[in-house]
Amino acid sequence: MTEHVTQESSSESVQKPKKERSQSDKVGRHKYNQLLLKRTLAGIEEVRATQRVILNGLKGAGYFRFDVPLIQRYACSDQVDVEIVERVREAGAQGVFPKDVAKGLQQYDLAYYDVSRRIVRMNKRLQLETGELLFEKRGHKWALTSFGFDAWGGIERVS
Repeated sequence: MTEHVTQESSSESVQKPKKERSQSDKVGRHKYNQLLLKRTLAGIEEVRATQRVILNGLKGAGYFRFDVPLIQRYACSDQVDVEIVERVREAGAQGVFPKDVAKGLQQYDLAYYDVSRRIVRMNKRLQLETGELLFEKRGHKWALTSFGFDAWGGIERVS
């Protein structure tokens, strides 16, 4: 007589299920949040770069013209920057020394190197956004570029 042994199969397995840890548990919550933030900021920068390409293409095709509020939003971070642009614009094409601009803005207590530093930063911000420069050096003086005169409506323009 042969005895037939059958094994019953059940839905429960003998082994315990493997615990899955999240990425934040593996590297730490703070590091994981920093990683997500960096990824998000990189994505935003890609979108802004695409916008810059589109903006420059529209500018080159003549569909888009820069106006003063747009340039102020891109280049100027506060009222002091706007005042500096106005002083340089009033000086005309020959340009103005940073110390003279600082003297004209005594209420803000600026030194000549503060004026130069702000001008360089405005140029950098505007070039990042539009590819254009607002100021240029003429010797030791700062003057608006032809782009700046076109946008602001300068007093005297050098071609």
